[in-house]
Amino acid sequence: MSMTPHENASAAVRFLEGERVFLRPIGTEDTELYFRSLFSKETRMLTGTQKHFTREQIQQYIENKGQDSSSVLLLICLCENDQVIGDVQIGDIDRNNRSAFIRISIDQNAYQGKGYGSEALLLMLDYGFGILNLHRIELNVFAFNERAIHTYEKLGFQREGVQRQALYYNHAYHDSILMSMLADEYRAKYLK
Repeated sequence: MSMTPHENASAAVRFLEGERVFLRPIGTEDTELYFRSLFSKETRMLTGTQKHFTREQIQQYIENKGQDSSSVLLLICLCENDQVIGDVQIGDIDRNNRSAFIRISIDQNAYQGKGYGSEALLLMLDYGFGILNLHRIELNVFAFNERAIHTYEKLGFQREGVQRQALYYNHAYHDSILMSMLADEYRAKYLK
């Protein structure tokens, strides 16, 4: 017996779906969850987040993202139980030059290093190159985040340069590494 869309209204919307994770839109009902994720000490360091935010600011941010045609912000959820484990975004979409940036955050240690982030990035890269028709997607990663650098290189991102001492965090300056992937590089690696 199949269910009509109205019968399973509480099931999470699966915008982009992989084997172990799916990506879904963020809504104002996610304000508390998103707010709490910003206070993870490790996440704040890895993302270079320096300022604090109120719940009201986060709710306004989420509402604004819903109206922003230059950005796609999605929550990363586990397929097995719909649990939110992070978020991924393509932003600053430049339609003329067909370029954008990508960023990702997996909020808890329990879900890091298990391939969830790689799968979420590949879903978003496929969307960026295959649906949004982007030519170039870039990211910045801080030099101390060696695990992320390794993951990005394994996925096919190329190092382009270093922004020396771009981040001041925890009493020290840190370099930021600029990396990118082009559409033809993505297709050569993943669409064989």
